[in-house]
Order: sequence, then C-alpha cells, then structure tokens
Amino acid sequence: MTQWEYQTISLAQALGLTGNGALDVPTMQVWLNRLGAEGWELVSVFTTDSGGYSRFVNCVFKRPIIPTPPPPLPPGEK
Repeated sequence: MTQWEYQTISLAQALGLTGNGALDVPTMQVWLNRLGAEGWELVSVFTTDSGGYSRFVNCVFKRPIIPTPPPPLPPGEK
C-alpha cells in the first residue's frame, strides 16, 4: 500500500496574491510547477476570508513516501 507525506502551505500576498486579494495566476503557476517538479501533487485548495477578500490561499499537497532499504549488514553478520 502506498504511504503518503503531506505538506500544507498558506500563500500570503507576497506568494501569489495581489494587494486586492485577486490571484496573480502566472506567479502561482510558477510556484505550483516548482512543487510539482519535486513530486508534490496538489490535492486541495481553500481560502480564508477577511473583510470579503481572500486573505490566504491554503494548498494541501501529497507525494508518495519512497521506502529506503536498510543499510547492508557488515561482513560476517546475519
């Protein structure tokens, strides 16, 4: 069975939003593509509101945990 690790990131105005709460889509696409290249898959997005504007865009990502084999035993050990 696949095991997953998760990452949740809140994007503030400096990371993909403009001053009026509208998304800066080109900036966000660059940011999402960078995480995708690291193996992260975007699985959920939601906002938190403040005064009728989106204050944060919250992104939840997942990627499979790749099990690492244990190190080899020293010679002569079983």
